[in-house]
Amino acid sequence: MRISRGVPAAAAAPAALTIGNFDGIHIGHQAMLAELTRAAGRLGLPACVLTFEPHPREFFAPDQAPTRLTSLREKLELLAGCGVDRVHLCRFNYGFAQITAEDFIERIIVCGLGARWVLVGDDFRFGARRAGGLVMLKQAAARLGFEVAALASVMLDGERVSSTTLREALAAGDLERAQRLLGRGYSISGRVVAGDGLGRKLGFPTANVQMKHNRPPLTGIFAVLLHGAAREPLPGVASLGVRPTVKLQGAPVLEVHVPGFDGDLYRRHVRVEFLHKLRDEEKYADLATLTRQIALDVKNARAFFDRKDARAPRTAGL
Repeated sequence: MRISRGVPAAAAAPAALTIGNFDGIHIGHQAMLAELTRAAGRLGLPACVLTFEPHPREFFAPDQAPTRLTSLREKLELLAGCGVDRVHLCRFNYGFAQITAEDFIERIIVCGLGARWVLVGDDFRFGARRAGGLVMLKQAAARLGFEVAALASVMLDGERVSSTTLREALAAGDLERAQRLLGRGYSISGRVVAGDGLGRKLGFPTANVQMKHNRPPLTGIFAVLLHGAAREPLPGVASLGVRPTVKLQGAPVLEVHVPGFDGDLYRRHVRVEFLHKLRDEEKYADLATLTRQIALDVKNARAFFDRKDARAPRTAGL
């Protein structure tokens, strides 16, 4: 998959195009990308995605912006897995926010990206003050010589699938629903970095996974699978939160403990797949109480994997 920063003044070749934030790449996004790649194949065009960094709502109101479901790296990996040929990462800043809807069509879609076929959602809005919509896009298409298709919202249990519904499921700890919305388990990936060594001192060594954003969409203690540590994913226990027993005002930290694993993961890129929420994060009176609770978390995670017939091998870990 080819990745480009920004949009050129003139496209080198025509493309089939879709536009969006694609945060999370849930089953609604997947349906759109599948339609894009089908049309691109039929027309003999590359399947192209225009997406934005940062999220527009992070630019306009950073304190009120939704939590990120995927880092940029995760989003790009998922887009590649969906068969996308080209991604244009457009920096969303003040100048971009001022582009009129008409100018967005002519300068970005037609000239810059060479779109011959454009797929959007039925609620697609674009341009300054979100003035543009599907009707305007179809009118411009007839005039400028490209085709427009609209995809209806994907529904699950009578509810529209969206990044918002996915965030709500994750915030509630409903990982089973999140998995249905995603078509896969929710995960966070990152490089293992040095921690403060507290877990090892307590008898539960952890891999500290670096996160790109300080507002994760879920918090608590979880039964997880750790991908990238061994040939097969390893079952473990993860803590995602601010560690109130240890720090008064700490940033969110993702720590994963895999019982029985003694390999060196430092600087390795791993993926933590969240399967089941065990409990909320709590503040304990002392480290001895915390240690007893961690032991209980490991026991409860083992019981979860026993019930669910875990996919991971049993020779190491739970």
